[in-house]
Amino acid sequence: MTDTATQLARAGADYRRQGWCVPADPLPPDSLARLRTAIEGICAADRPESVYEEGGVVLRALHGCHRYDEVCAALVRTPALLDLAEELVGDQVYVYQFKVNIKSPRQGGRWPWHQDFAFWALEDGMPAPAAVTVAISLDEVHAGNGPLTVLSGSHRLGIIGSDGSEALGSWGTWTDHVSAKLAHSIPDERAEALAERFAAHRLLGQAGAISAFHPSIVHSSSDNTSDDRRTVVFITYNSVGNAPRHATRPEFLVDRDTRPLTRA
Repeated sequence: MTDTATQLARAGADYRRQGWCVPADPLPPDSLARLRTAIEGICAADRPESVYEEGGVVLRALHGCHRYDEVCAALVRTPALLDLAEELVGDQVYVYQFKVNIKSPRQGGRWPWHQDFAFWALEDGMPAPAAVTVAISLDEVHAGNGPLTVLSGSHRLGIIGSDGSEALGSWGTWTDHVSAKLAHSIPDERAEALAERFAAHRLLGQAGAISAFHPSIVHSSSDNTSDDRRTVVFITYNSVGNAPRHATRPEFLVDRDTRPLTRA
């Protein structure tokens, strides 16, 4: 096997076992610089896809950037990212969702415990968790600036409701699916019980670090209590054969273009 094939195989084995993986290579410095510049420009614009922290002043998240920004559009077609996504999903893929989560110094709020697939299945009708989210850190992620924490192995549990049953029902507007008061969240006490069975792991790393995680893995992130920004790009790649059945949320949350991606 080539070095690349070996790395992909190892990433796939880790992903299947623990529900997340960290490929060996980060985003190249020139690509990271272009992406950071593009995201900073989008942050400065007043766009309808943006979400703010409570109070409506501090930016919390951007959505669908690949639909209108050429740097983000090229990023999702980067060969290394597509190779990883196709290895983990086992099929050709398209971009189901693109978002940027921003935690400003001392102001970026936590994301409650949840599973992404709960939203995708219950709100959009995604048939199966045949997707993967690839995370790219634009800033260094450390223990103090709100890192993503995953419960290793919890991706095998299926959708978890607040009492351990399947989460049911659709409520609120699309902002309730991307805000601090998150729909379909898992109560802290339930997550704490799960953490006794499934080891918690924080996804830390330098700017440019890449990781990937399963749609059903239980995860959260803490408040940013540091003086450092924490910005992460999340690209969700979905199998072309796993398109949602009844997507009604905005296209910048649920992309309707399900044609397989070609490499840039």
